[in-house]
Amino acid sequence: MSKAFVKEDGQDDDDDLPQMPPIPAGSKNYITPAGHARLKHELLDLIDRQRPEVVNIVSWAASNGDRSENGDYLYGKKRLREIDRRIRFLTKRLDIAEVVDPARQENPEQVFFGATVTYADSRGDEHTVIIVGMDEVDPSHGAISWVSPVARALTKAREGDTVTLRTPAGIEELDVIEIRYLPFNPAGG
Repeated sequence: MSKAFVKEDGQDDDDDLPQMPPIPAGSKNYITPAGHARLKHELLDLIDRQRPEVVNIVSWAASNGDRSENGDYLYGKKRLREIDRRIRFLTKRLDIAEVVDPARQENPEQVFFGATVTYADSRGDEHTVIIVGMDEVDPSHGAISWVSPVARALTKAREGDTVTLRTPAGIEELDVIEIRYLPFNPAGG
């Protein structure tokens, strides 16, 4: 049988997909317009630029003869599988995405998806977070998932409210200081 019809690694491609964070039952995969645009840009870059480049390299390397010890061919095939997996992953994520623009929040007095919230913890330390989609999380820039424990504790709170956050270390009280709805612009986008 030709090698073209036999999987080289013996695994199902979908087993290699990155694990999608679980979406709460009955919920959608919420994402900001900037996050949606970033994922779509990455998908189009993979399809229109990166994949064709790798296909050309693999084609050139295959034309050089013996493929068993051809580094360009072997690496190219591996990279092509990685690109195809990422394309499938991004396609699935974009298919289930529900774009929510924080600037269009109809109830800006309460914390919902897209809110930028400043709160004080029990030690009095202030933290500012923006509640974003699971595909946009960037703790170094204060972007937390809407399904994270902190975001869930803050959801529906108003300025001046004290909410309870359950952590492995115990229960912590968070005081909501400020709620704003600003456009989210992730560092990479």
